Amino acid sequence: MRTKCMSALALGIFLAGPALAAPPGVTEAEGAWIAPDGKPLYTFGRDTTGVSNCNDRCASAWPPLLAEDETGADADWSVVGRADGSRMWAYKGQPVYTFAQDTPGEAATGVSTTWPLAKR
Repeated sequence: MRTKCMSALALGIFLAGPALAAPPGVTEAEGAWIAPDGKPLYTFGRDTTGVSNCNDRCASAWPPLLAEDETGADADWSVVGRADGSRMWAYKGQPVYTFAQDTPGEAATGVSTTWPLAKR
């Protein structure tokens, strides 16, 4: 009986699929992650895995995607601490940001080798 229950549980987990694919409100468009406000998400080339190095004036131009809680965290999405004590989302260990000069729903701007789009 125990073997049947464990098999049914494993099948149920398999059929349920993976956890949420992204934090609440984050969507995907053409392989790029989009913040809840409709702006593309970027990573910062000077960050290290799990550490945000964009603070103060940098964070004014490149606002971090702040995390209220960890709903949506899974193997790819996690929450990391910031120097100011706030918490932000990271995709595959890389903190993610929007660009203040982007307009929601329009083509991404500000993309460079230092600020590449966060892509799936």
